[in-house]
Amino acid sequence: TVRAQQLWFAILEAQIETGNPYMLFKDSANRKSNQQNLGTIRCSNLCTEIIEYTSADETAVCNLASIALPRFVREQGVEGQRELKRLVGSLDARNRYFDFDRLAEVTRSVTRNLNKIIDVNFYPVETARRSNMRHRPIGLGVQGLADAFLLLGLPFDSAEAQQLNSHIFETIYYAALEQSCELAKVEGTYETYEGSPVSKGVLQPDMWQVKPDSGRWDWDALRARIASHGVRNSLLVAPMPTASTSQILGNNECFEPYTSNIYVRRVLSGEFTVVNQHLLHDLNALGLWDPHMKNELVAANGSVQGLDIPDGLKSLYKTVWEIKQRVLVDMAADRGAYIDQSQSFNVFMPDPNFGKLTSLHFYAWKKGLKTGMYYLRTRAAADAIKFTVDQTSLKKKAPLPSSVTKAAATLPDTTPTPGNKTQSKVIAMQADMEREAQMAKMVCSLKNKDDCMMCGS
Repeated sequence: TVRAQQLWFAILEAQIETGNPYMLFKDSANRKSNQQNLGTIRCSNLCTEIIEYTSADETAVCNLASIALPRFVREQGVEGQRELKRLVGSLDARNRYFDFDRLAEVTRSVTRNLNKIIDVNFYPVETARRSNMRHRPIGLGVQGLADAFLLLGLPFDSAEAQQLNSHIFETIYYAALEQSCELAKVEGTYETYEGSPVSKGVLQPDMWQVKPDSGRWDWDALRARIASHGVRNSLLVAPMPTASTSQILGNNECFEPYTSNIYVRRVLSGEFTVVNQHLLHDLNALGLWDPHMKNELVAANGSVQGLDIPDGLKSLYKTVWEIKQRVLVDMAADRGAYIDQSQSFNVFMPDPNFGKLTSLHFYAWKKGLKTGMYYLRTRAAADAIKFTVDQTSLKKKAPLPSSVTKAAATLPDTTPTPGNKTQSKVIAMQADMEREAQMAKMVCSLKNKDDCMMCGS
């Protein structure tokens, strides 16, 4: 047997060192699944957003598609155009709105197409074909949520952004359910429909004890239609990472905040530096973009918090490292009420320790998430030398006082030498002390969960 605390300690240690293992909550995944009538779900896919039943006779597979959310941000007064010009920047946000009706229309179209793919797809093994034909799951996701917020002038951690996040996924789930019901009218329900939560009138928000609050969609009428005709697909929504596909349309990944406002993109032809297109547009429009500003942005690792720009832009262009993880967990739970599979939820901590990580995992579990963590993203302990930065254009830092440098020079050299047993013992003792300190932080986080989350990440 293994003590639970020792196992937990080993998991945290591995996550901090490698970003793995992924964290899923089996109880939530099964309690809130529309496939719970089939049996116990024991696994997910690599990206932790596909939560489907598998057995010796069935290999779960799923057809996915992501919806580009920035395309539904429209300008006021521009009517009758299906494909509008690509919007960029936040300065005209007051004249923009999010087109939920168009999002619902596109969601229905994608649902129809993914459902068709199930019938015409190539299946490498019979168990995969059998599973897909019997349960007919699909997975709708998104890309560019952060871009949509920027176009509307909403800081990622604002109350308005959190509300929009919830309403977007309410719309996607509603429209997908509605279209699946329409398909069932013509083609019939999927084979294992009877006994499922949806067949009993239980939808995903019911499993989260959430009442849709946008007032935009008639949920009662939809429930009545589903009671009469059923649905064609057992599962519908599964926001995936979109790490590669989001680059096609130039969007930020899935539902995540920007990790940096300047980064290097690698393609077959080489590497090139990319600046957040919205930030670049806003700074250019305000006459603030110049070589000096570029140097400062690179030197600050893509953060604008220390730059000489308006406070409104600083709030708007926060990176994920500057947003409390508690906010991101809350937003994941808000949209989770409309996600019948799960979501690829990454955790970002610049300097994780056992206390912070334990507190976050327990908070995500209490909020009812199915996927508590995909990857743990951390930052390097040391800042790399930026050879492309013009150091002469940056402010010079004052040298350390001579008293500090003299004191540092008198410190003993603790570098271990071959065969130095005493030094090796000291290092081993230091490692043990560090482990004990980490364990103490973990216990502290369990006793003071809220305080730990507030003072941590």
